[in-house]
Amino acid sequence: MADRLMLLDTASLYFRAFYGVPDSLKRADGTPVNAVRGLLDMIARLVTDFEPTHLVACWDDDWRPHWRVELIPSYKAHRVEEVVPAGPDIEEVPDPLEAQVPMIREVLGLLGIPVVGVAAHEADDVIGTLATDAGMPVDVVTGDRDLFQLVDDASGVRVIYTARGMSKLELVTDGWVVAKYGIAPSQYADFATLRGDTSDGLPGVAGIGEKTAAGLLGEFGSLDEMLAVASGEAGVEVPPRMSATMRAKFAAAHDYLSVAPTVVNVVRTLDLPSAEQLGARLAPAGDGARATIEALAEEWNLGGSVPRVLAALDRTGAA
Repeated sequence: MADRLMLLDTASLYFRAFYGVPDSLKRADGTPVNAVRGLLDMIARLVTDFEPTHLVACWDDDWRPHWRVELIPSYKAHRVEEVVPAGPDIEEVPDPLEAQVPMIREVLGLLGIPVVGVAAHEADDVIGTLATDAGMPVDVVTGDRDLFQLVDDASGVRVIYTARGMSKLELVTDGWVVAKYGIAPSQYADFATLRGDTSDGLPGVAGIGEKTAAGLLGEFGSLDEMLAVASGEAGVEVPPRMSATMRAKFAAAHDYLSVAPTVVNVVRTLDLPSAEQLGARLAPAGDGARATIEALAEEWNLGGSVPRVLAALDRTGAA
């Protein structure tokens, strides 16, 4: 089997599991286990259906990095429970889910799946770096469309998009992005900058929605080129699409546009080991880990999710 790396946007998946699996599932002490169960079932399904040889659970060591907030203070502001000046802000997370996050990390470790985060960076940045330097085809599993900017058929990078649920996974390739938005994946970050995103607290450019943003990128290619034309720096006749009204929209958004690309573009240059160095190659759980996780499965009331994920890993050893 040819090597293929799968990168999990872990928080995206465990939030989806939490809201998709009944919270009536609890262990003996009353702690819910629905997110743990749901995430394990997702991993079993993904490993079985897409047959990665390597798997990394990418982690938000800082879900709202201060360096991004300094550029755009509204960035994810609506999801802040408590601002922490000297460290990562505390995200508003339902208590029943927060109690399960340490359990998720423990189970992933027992399964031999490396959990990788970087201080002052989001999981998106870890994903961006590992996908860029993978040296093998990559599947990014996420419900976050911001990661469409990584899609690249030539490099073998695609997104397994979970927004419609695990029963309706969408495989995002160059052609999918073009068909959906009318732009290339390499233009997606500029597209998102122009359009804005209320879920991330990005205001966008007033008066520019998806269709207008796609049309501008189709004509000018990039945000940098648009700004050059809008300001007259290009030294060419201003085309009709860059009307006086449109130029006024860009001028009004000057401060936002000067910083937004840094916020929207995922970092691809973190100092990270390779997938191989991280120990990401999938293999059956060792005897000790298997015994421990099987004991936890009973203690934590994880039901059939543990046998299913162990069986999926066993098949990677037979491949």
